Amino acid sequence: MNFIPADESPFFQQIFQVYVKWLFKRRFKNVWVHQEYHPSAEDRTVYFLNHTSWWDGLIPFLLNEYCFKQQGRAMMEYKQMRAYPFFKYLGAFSIMPHNRSHNLSSLRYAVQSMDRPHAALFVYPEGEIVPAGSKKKFKRGIGWLHAQLPAVDFVPIGIHIHTIRSDKPELHLWIDEKVSLSSSADLSEATNSCEAVMEQVLEKLKKTAGFQNKGYSKFI
Repeated sequence: MNFIPADESPFFQQIFQVYVKWLFKRRFKNVWVHQEYHPSAEDRTVYFLNHTSWWDGLIPFLLNEYCFKQQGRAMMEYKQMRAYPFFKYLGAFSIMPHNRSHNLSSLRYAVQSMDRPHAALFVYPEGEIVPAGSKKKFKRGIGWLHAQLPAVDFVPIGIHIHTIRSDKPELHLWIDEKVSLSSSADLSEATNSCEAVMEQVLEKLKKTAGFQNKGYSKFI
């Protein structure tokens, strides 16, 4: 199964931006964002997110268009890219769980992508959708990326969907500060550190999302 690279189309991205905003407005009562990391024009960033719903495939595009405005790309499961091939025009490229050769191609492509000015990469280190509230278990690819990209910021983004205040769901996103990881950390140490940080971010979300608006901006 051949690796699928990104093939960005600015024209398609402009059209899709309108559609995505409409879709989130239609499906969610509100979308809220807490943002601590604000990339400068010189920053290059790997964003890692928890993976609990179908919406996760659209959230990176939404965040990059409205919060970061970087040259964003995202890893996407191969079977999903085959089902929705238009995602390659948005900057997605394929990764295949349990296929070492394919995954190596994906990771190398990811590293090459970060050579672009103001580049960003969105990854879901769990590798698959997992139940909300389950203990984070990241694949070691996030640790490998950290070792290959010492000059790049690594930033956790927590995703939490709930119906605490309404029968229509609300989406809360928590963009934390960049992670401080030791340059000497091996793959396991870097991966475990990212897991621990994500658990902390999700705890912040659970304590605040739907209970208070302080610290959040209404996104949509």
